[in-house]
Amino acid sequence: MRKTKDSRSSEGKNPRVVYFFDIEKCKRCPYREGCYKEGAKSKQYTETLIYDSHSEQAQFQETKYFKSKAKERYKIEAKNSELKRRHGYDVASSSGLIGMEMQGAMTIFAVNLKRIIKLIEEK
Repeated sequence: MRKTKDSRSSEGKNPRVVYFFDIEKCKRCPYREGCYKEGAKSKQYTETLIYDSHSEQAQFQETKYFKSKAKERYKIEAKNSELKRRHGYDVASSSGLIGMEMQGAMTIFAVNLKRIIKLIEEK
């Protein structure tokens, strides 16, 4: 068995370890059923390493607080989608930080104004 670091993973982001097995040994292994496929040219197993920070995040995602906030996320995502797809907020229409800030302010103002008008019409 040979062990290497997966080249597809970048440092600090989901590092993986790939184990390569000798296929001749796999053919004779008593545990090959469900593992070794007849006619395979190679056998490897990839393991994703989990750091403490990842396990802390996984634990946080199991809390009631996180789950309650996750249920509300679709509303924010819908508004972000509207800003990007209907109002051009995904691409800067001018260069420079001031121009981008102005575009952002105007786009958000327009969407808020639409919402205010809709609420007034509902009454």
